[in-house]
Amino acid sequence: DVLQASVTALGMLYPSRDVADPQVRRDTAVRLIAKVPTLIAIFHRIREGNDPIAPRDDLSHAANFLYMLSGKEPDRVASRVLDACLVLHADHTMNASTFTARVIASTMADGFSVISGAAGSLSGPLHGGANEAVLDLLDEIGDPANARKAIEDRLAAKKKIMGLGHRVYKVKDPRAYILQHLAEQLFDRLGTSRYYEIAREVEKAALELLGDKGIYPNVDFYSGIVYDRLGFPRDLFTPIFAASRTAGWCAHWLEQMEDNRIFRPRQIYGGKHDRIYVALNKRA
Repeated sequence: DVLQASVTALGMLYPSRDVADPQVRRDTAVRLIAKVPTLIAIFHRIREGNDPIAPRDDLSHAANFLYMLSGKEPDRVASRVLDACLVLHADHTMNASTFTARVIASTMADGFSVISGAAGSLSGPLHGGANEAVLDLLDEIGDPANARKAIEDRLAAKKKIMGLGHRVYKVKDPRAYILQHLAEQLFDRLGTSRYYEIAREVEKAALELLGDKGIYPNVDFYSGIVYDRLGFPRDLFTPIFAASRTAGWCAHWLEQMEDNRIFRPRQIYGGKHDRIYVALNKRA
């Protein structure tokens, strides 16, 4: 909510919104990519009762975010892992938020409105917050020895298992392999995570129980574990995803503007046909 509102407010500081001007579009995209993580860090610092920390020109995009959150010199490995995470989440086909961005862009709305609307679509649980839900599940399981029974119980109850399955992939999400490798690098540097051992047992059980159905870990299965080990509060996971995806949303916006046509899909009427009009005063 804060991110969506603050991105909209940010647009008021830049009155030049002529999206027909390529330079305005480029400047807006650069500002958004740079400032969205800054806004997230500022919000977190303020709610913790701390003063915001200004970004540093000598730090990378990922390292700056870690620095603005904690005020401490970021660890080299942690910065590299976060940078890779941001790249992995930057774009991925025509998902809900990207579609939202392109629909808004097609109206010739400014870039701040495009990104604000896309961020708003993440408030729905079917698109945002999956990696938070994975950690909730791992908390519920509690121990690697409980993993298989927990998965069996959920399958018997026909409950969704967050972090497993994908609309596009019927194999293990390629990004999940990379995130798992990143997690292991991070654990070597900062110490292991109790979530990781549980997650590995969940994946093992899911492979045996669901592999023939094409249900495997997706990108969210390990990303929350990485973010948790980096010290991010759980309710920042989705805003951090938005900070990463801002680059992808901006790319789609810029592409839309190259050959724009407003989105105006048709609807198929599903009601009754050939109905007789009844005057309002004669209706039951």
